[in-house]
Amino acid sequence: MTSDTAEVRQILDMNAYRPGDSAAAAVDRRLANLGAASVLFYRRPIEMAEAKGAWMTATDGTRYLDFYNNVPSVGHCHPEVVAAVSRQIARLNVHTRYVVEVVDDYLEALKAALPAPLGNVVMTCSGSEANDLAIRIARAATGGTGVIVTETAYHGNTALVTEVSPSALKRGSLPDWVIAVPPPSAAHHGNDIAAGFRASIEAALAEFAARGIRPAALLVDSIFSSDGIFADPAGFLAPAVEAVRAAGGLFIADEVQPGFARTGDAFWGFARHGVTPDMVTMGKPMGNGFPMAAVAARPDDLAAFCADTGYFNTFGGNPVAAAAGAAVLRVIAEEGLQANAQRIGGLLRARLRETAARDGRVSDIRGAGLFIGIDLADGSGRPDPALTVRVIDAMRDRGVLIGAAGRYGNTLKVRPPLCLGEDEAALFAEAFEAALA
Repeated sequence: MTSDTAEVRQILDMNAYRPGDSAAAAVDRRLANLGAASVLFYRRPIEMAEAKGAWMTATDGTRYLDFYNNVPSVGHCHPEVVAAVSRQIARLNVHTRYVVEVVDDYLEALKAALPAPLGNVVMTCSGSEANDLAIRIARAATGGTGVIVTETAYHGNTALVTEVSPSALKRGSLPDWVIAVPPPSAAHHGNDIAAGFRASIEAALAEFAARGIRPAALLVDSIFSSDGIFADPAGFLAPAVEAVRAAGGLFIADEVQPGFARTGDAFWGFARHGVTPDMVTMGKPMGNGFPMAAVAARPDDLAAFCADTGYFNTFGGNPVAAAAGAAVLRVIAEEGLQANAQRIGGLLRARLRETAARDGRVSDIRGAGLFIGIDLADGSGRPDPALTVRVIDAMRDRGVLIGAAGRYGNTLKVRPPLCLGEDEAALFAEAFEAALA
């Protein structure tokens, strides 16, 4: 697909309410409270009342099939998570300066799902905090400062992490210590994505050398979600990681979006590529809506950071968060949600490819498990964000919620709860086909 004349989109502007759009009193109230920092989905925002499983219900009684949010990954208001949080908050909730059994039980269960070398886990409250801390650890461990990301990456909203999130910037350019490379796509790297992506990383490392900057880390979301979702071929990430390590940098796998069984093939997005990260950051689906996140690191790297900088997080790793996280791990295992993501995701991609074969505006289908990207284009093959917005709105009118991603905002980002069933996947496919009509 060519991108001539296509406009680069800022991530928070995709399918968002804009001042001046028609709004209800509840929207006016929100805008009065949050002002310019308010971000609402859709030009006609929805006032939600409740949710269960893969469904959300608005205050007017309309039910929506949720393909938008990866936060309630095991299903909205899952009863086991609700019960675990309720029991713990009724018993004890305090910061981590006390020893509380539920916290260490959870950390050990989480570490059992991670590569063995990542023996320490530091809990935070958000993925932004986790990525911020990971960059600081990488700098302490390597003595470098340079960070390589992809050109439409989003890694969070602290001051430090915003600077490594090109898609969040509305004005200005990246600082000298950040280089953004093209995503691992056929459009940029041809048929050999592994070699092409490594070449992009090596070019960034050479540019750092020319600037007199030592590299600290390659930081990527291992499904490349904000870039438009690039999953295949499995293994393409390994050569890029080798190049960064050869130059003295570390590999930070941002698993905030692909982690916790969503890709189906593996529990973590990085595992599809046969690599062991130097650090893993995680968040969002970790607590199924309870605010929790973490950095998993090698003990020596964490010790290098802590030798110079004290770190403490009042709410990170509190007992209620640990209870929520432990419940999520149990539900994924007991309900077979990783296998479900692989099976239902495969069925859904097959159905979408049938649609693409009939309609040339569906220019590509990508993804793994229940993380799928659907590219929409015009008759000339150019990215068509206007069509994407129309499809998003038409699907909303049919009771299905979906969002956009990618450099030009023309990729539908498919991320339903992992408990999605065949009938619900079929409902999505039918709504998508009708929206294109």
